[in-house]
Amino acid sequence: MLFIGLYLVALGVGGIKGSLPPHGAEQFDDTTPQGRKQRSSFFNYFVFCLSCGGLIAVTFVVWIEDNKGWKWGFGVATVAILTSIPVFLLGSPIYRTKIPAGSPITTMFKVLFAAVYNNCNSKNPSNAVIGMETTKGPSPDSTETSKEESDNQVKVPSQTLTEDLKFLNKAITAKPVSPMLQCTVKEVEEMKVVLRIIPVFMCTIMLNCCLAQLSTFSIQQAATMNTKIGSLKVPPASLPVFPIIFVMIIAPTYNHVIVPFARKVTKTEMGITHLQRIGTGLILSIVAMAIAAIAEIKRKKVAVESGLLDSAEPLPITFLWIAIQYLFLGSADLFTLAGMMEFFFTEAPTSMRSLATSLSWASLSMGYYFSSVLISIVNNVTSIFRHTPWLAGSNLNHYYLQRFYWLMCVLSGLNFFHYLFWANRYKYRT
Repeated sequence: MLFIGLYLVALGVGGIKGSLPPHGAEQFDDTTPQGRKQRSSFFNYFVFCLSCGGLIAVTFVVWIEDNKGWKWGFGVATVAILTSIPVFLLGSPIYRTKIPAGSPITTMFKVLFAAVYNNCNSKNPSNAVIGMETTKGPSPDSTETSKEESDNQVKVPSQTLTEDLKFLNKAITAKPVSPMLQCTVKEVEEMKVVLRIIPVFMCTIMLNCCLAQLSTFSIQQAATMNTKIGSLKVPPASLPVFPIIFVMIIAPTYNHVIVPFARKVTKTEMGITHLQRIGTGLILSIVAMAIAAIAEIKRKKVAVESGLLDSAEPLPITFLWIAIQYLFLGSADLFTLAGMMEFFFTEAPTSMRSLATSLSWASLSMGYYFSSVLISIVNNVTSIFRHTPWLAGSNLNHYYLQRFYWLMCVLSGLNFFHYLFWANRYKYRT
C-alpha cells in the first residue's frame, strides 16, 4: 500500500508540475514586451511559491510527523492538495486555455523515422529533396531531368528549411513510404528546435545530482552535529529550511532589483538571458560542492580531536556549517530551475511547450537517479583499489565523504565547460 501511494504521488506530481508552469505562462501575451516581462516574473514567483510550500513541509509538517506520527503528516498533505483543487477551479472562467491538437511526441517520432528512412534510401529518386532552394528548370549544360523524377522532387522555398541538422530535411518527400510519414516543413523545423535544446537539458542533470545530496548525505552529516540554535533543537530533516528561506528572499530581489538593473546596463528587454541564468546556477553548484567538501573536512577534524570518531554522540560543532552549502545550492536551484522553465517554454514550438517545460522536472528526476548510480560506481571502484568503499558502513565518520564532494565539484566543473560549449553555439529563435 505504501508503494502504491508513492507511485500515485509521483503520477500526480508529474502531472501538476508538467502542466502548471506552461498553463500559467500562457496567460500572458508573449507578443508584447510587457507580457514577456510578466511571464518571466511568473516563472520566478512559481519557484517562490514552491519554496513557500517547502517551508511548510520542512517545519510544520515535520513537527507533526515527529510529535504526532507520520499518518498525520500525510493527512495534512492530503487536506492541502484537496483544498487546492476548488481554488484552482475558481479561476476556470478567466483562464486562457490552449486546445490540445495531437501529441507532440507522435510528431517527433514521425519526423525522426521519416528522416532516418529517407536518408538510408536517399539514392531512390522518389526520396529526392531540394532542401534549400526552389527548383528551377534544367541548366543548358545539364542532362534533362526525366518528367517522373521532377514530379518526385519537393519544391521548398529557401527561407523555410534551415541549414543546421540537415539530415532532418530528408523527412520531407513527395512520395513518403506511408501517408502517416508525410511531414511538413513546420514539423521538421520544430523538431530541430527540440533537438537544439536537448544539450542544454543534459547539462542541467549534474546540478540536480548535486541537489540530491541535500536530502541524503547532508542530513546524515547534520544528524551527527549539534543541531541546537539557542534553546531550540532543529530536527535534521528541517535543514532544507535554509535554502528555502534564502530562495524566498532572493526570488523577489532578483525580479525587482537585479533584473531591472541588468536591463539598464545591457539595454535589452531580458537583462539576463535564460542561458546566462542557467549558467549562473551551474557555477553556484560548483562552489556549493567545494564548500560541502571543506565543511566535511572540518566536521571530521572535530570528531578526531574530540575523540568521538567512533561515538554516536553529537559532535561539538554546529550544523550551521552544513547550512552554508544549502544556501549556495538553493540559489543554484532558483537560477537554474526558473531559467530552464522559461528557456524551454520560450524556445519550444507552441505545440510542444508543455513537453519542453516538463524537461525541467525530468532533469531533476534524472539527477537524483544519477546520484544513486554515481554512489554505487564510486563504492564499487574504491572497494577494488582500496578494499574500503568511500561511502559504505554504519558510521558516517569513517566515510570519505569529502573526497566524494570533491569528485562532485570536479564533475560539476567539467559539466559547466560542456554547457559553455553548447550555450555559445545556441541560436535563439527569432
